[in-house]
Amino acid sequence: MEEATLLTAAQSGDADAFGRLVGSYRDELLAHCYRMLGSVDDAEDALQESLVRAWRGLGTFRAGSIRPWLYRIATNRCLTLIEQRARRELPADLSPGAPLNEVAWLEPYPDRRLGPAATVEQREGIGLAFVAALQHLSGLQRAVLLLREVLGFSAAEVAGQLDTTVAAVNSGLQRARAVLAQRRPPVTPTDDKIKELADRYASAWQAADVDTIVAMLTDDATYSMPPLPEWYSGRAAIRDFLLSGPLTHRWRFVPAAANGQLAFGTYLWDERRAAYAWAGLDVLRLDGDRIAEVVSFLTPGLQGDFGLPDEVR
Repeated sequence: MEEATLLTAAQSGDADAFGRLVGSYRDELLAHCYRMLGSVDDAEDALQESLVRAWRGLGTFRAGSIRPWLYRIATNRCLTLIEQRARRELPADLSPGAPLNEVAWLEPYPDRRLGPAATVEQREGIGLAFVAALQHLSGLQRAVLLLREVLGFSAAEVAGQLDTTVAAVNSGLQRARAVLAQRRPPVTPTDDKIKELADRYASAWQAADVDTIVAMLTDDATYSMPPLPEWYSGRAAIRDFLLSGPLTHRWRFVPAAANGQLAFGTYLWDERRAAYAWAGLDVLRLDGDRIAEVVSFLTPGLQGDFGLPDEVR
């Protein structure tokens, strides 16, 4: 059914029509809330609350596509949550002296939540480095940048969505761009190169081949393991860390899809279970044919969100 027909039915109280009306926007709205909040759980809560508000306020919607109106509701719900909660961090991005007991960690995002029609731009828009950088912007700057440059709304549309002026939108966008410009964009390798690199990286871990792993890193690579606060920078520091702990164990790596980046579910040998048991999710940021960052999310139960098994035999 056409959107106008579904809208008319929904405004008459047809909940099923409302579900079909907003259903095609769920995936992109969830990704937007994730970019704003840096948490899948918070994004799901924000989206659910936004859709409830949209259903209750549907009678106030008058004409045109419902998409900008839904983004208005979702963005403003996220802005409210940003005011109430600590920003999400990665260990390498922590401010000096940050109280570690108060840190909220950035969460990985399953690519499959983007939906089957996701574009390359939409996948790049949930990259860990990009989402981490967004957390260092004010809520309004995040919203302006995402609505203008990721989602393509005009300055006038964004001003209407945020109840502000076009001048304020343009000013916020300029400040947001200045912050993000400080982060050097990576060079994206070809798909064939990514596959070759993924196979080589997984094989090196499974063989405890520290020389190959370190050779695949950029000179200034970082390695972190949220929720643990410590992190390592540079080949020498990462090499020492790997030899002192992780590579004294046996591993299996299973390809995953997270944040539009190369990722693996990692599994540690468990003698009692006679199997490799879930350990975490590694998300890699590439710069050309080298690895610039490894974020190893040591989160119990995360495997279900990414369609990964509990153990590997």
